Amino acid sequence: MAQTPRNPPPERRKLSSQSGVPPVAGSHAQAAASENTLKAYSKDWGYFARWCRRRGTDPLPPAPDIIALYLTSLATPGTSPSARPLAVSTIERRLSGLAWNFTQRGFPLDRGDHRIAAALAGIKREHGRPPVQKEAIQPEDIMAMTDTLPHDLRGLRDRAILLLGYAGGLRRSEIVSLDVRKDGTPDSGGWIEIMDKGVLLTLNAKSGWREVEVGRGSSARTCPVQALEQWLHFAKIGFGPVFLRVSRDGKRTLDSRLSDKHVARLIKKTVLDAGIRAELPDKERLALFSGHSLRAGLAGSACERYVPQERGHAPAENPRPDRRRQDRFRINLTRAAGL
Repeated sequence: MAQTPRNPPPERRKLSSQSGVPPVAGSHAQAAASENTLKAYSKDWGYFARWCRRRGTDPLPPAPDIIALYLTSLATPGTSPSARPLAVSTIERRLSGLAWNFTQRGFPLDRGDHRIAAALAGIKREHGRPPVQKEAIQPEDIMAMTDTLPHDLRGLRDRAILLLGYAGGLRRSEIVSLDVRKDGTPDSGGWIEIMDKGVLLTLNAKSGWREVEVGRGSSARTCPVQALEQWLHFAKIGFGPVFLRVSRDGKRTLDSRLSDKHVARLIKKTVLDAGIRAELPDKERLALFSGHSLRAGLAGSACERYVPQERGHAPAENPRPDRRRQDRFRINLTRAAGL
C-alpha cells in the first residue's frame, strides 16, 4: 500500500497564499530588510492575493502573464486597490514586494520575463513622468520651522527631531529608531551618547553600522544637542526610545515609539506654518518637502567635502580608529550648516 509522501511537491501543497507573512521566511531574510520594508511587503502581498481572489486565480505559483495583468491594473483608473492609478515608482515597488514574497515562499520570480518587462515598459510610456525633486531645507528655513512649535512636551520633542535630523543628515527612520543607551529595545536602530562637544549617534543603517557626530550649535535657538537634552530632561527619558509619542494635551509621554511617518508630517506642517515658499499653492509646497529635505539641506548648507561621510555615504578615506577618536567633533557640521 503506497504511503503519502511526508513532503509533497510545492504544486500539491496547501500554500499560505492569502497570508502576508511567508510560511518559511528565515530569520536572516527577515533581518535583511527593515521593519517598515517588511510591513510594505506584507501589504503588497495582501493586495495581490485579494486581486487574485476576485479573479478566481491562485497567486501561487507565480504566473508572469497574471503578474503582468496585475501590474497593468494598478495603472488603470478604477481597477487598482485605491481605485485610482498608482505612480510608476509605486508599481515598481509593488513588484519588488511581490518578488520578495515569492522568493520567501520558494518560488523565485523572474522579473526579466518578457511579459512582465513589456507590461512595465508600457506603463512607463503611458504614465511615466519625472520624479518630483524634493527641495532642500535651508538653515533659515529650519529655524523658522522650529519657531512655529509650542513649548510643551510635544514642541520640545519636535524641535529636537527637526534640529537633530537636519544637523545629522538623518533619514526619518533613523531619527525615530534611536535609543538612549546601547542596550536598548529590540526594535532599536541605534543609540545616542551625549558628550561635552556634541552627541554621537551610532546607527544601524542600510549600508551597515555607522557613526554620526552632531556638534553643538552656535546658539540655544539652533543647537540640536541642547534641544535633545531639554526633551530628554522634561520627558524624563533615561532608557529606551529617544522619541516617544506624547498625549493629546502635550503634558506627558506615552510608552510607544514615535512612527517615522510623524517626521514627514511634522516637516510638511511646519513648512506650511513657517510660510516657506509661500508664493506657491499649499499642494505644491507640500509636494516639494519630505523627510529627505532634511538630508538634502545638510548637503547644501555644509561643506561638501565632509557631508558624504556624515550622511552615510562612503568617505574618500577612512581614518584609523585611534585617530578617529582624537578627531571627534573636530569638524562641527552643525555650525558649518548655519545652526
